[in-house]
Amino acid sequence: MIDETEGRVDTARGPVRIVERKISAESYIEFLTRTDLGSQYPRERFFERIEKLVSHAQISLLALNEADEAVGVCFGLTDFAYWLMVTDLGVDRDYTKNGIGSRMVALARAAAGGERDIIVFIYANDAAVPFYEKCGLSRSRSMMELTDADWTDFTVTPETLAEYRALKG
Repeated sequence: MIDETEGRVDTARGPVRIVERKISAESYIEFLTRTDLGSQYPRERFFERIEKLVSHAQISLLALNEADEAVGVCFGLTDFAYWLMVTDLGVDRDYTKNGIGSRMVALARAAAGGERDIIVFIYANDAAVPFYEKCGLSRSRSMMELTDADWTDFTVTPETLAEYRALKG
């Protein structure tokens, strides 16, 4: 578990606490409307896939403001022995540049087993590379990918959230 000291980030908007907790699909979609992370997902079966994502992520960290609203999210898959794949890392646009993202990467690595044991992998878009380099990551020469999945780019918007809510009734 994350202790109160290591999971606290002071921001210009007030303190944020980072906790290990699952988030609902609806809350995550709402969060995505407030972050650039919402443009990394494909349109195909978006709602179904998001529901799977939030329920199956082995590591699920939330950065919560004083109103208990998610202002940061970090999901990861790990074997708890050698590696951690950070699948999703995003911070609300109003809370960026406060150290939340870098603290979440460090805490996710600790939750997976710690820096002496765990190698961190992240598939980063070009705009995020400088951030990850500041976190100590470097470009890998050994990653491979198979990219034949259905993938039509789109961006999560408030209308996407309204569509999800309408489907769920």
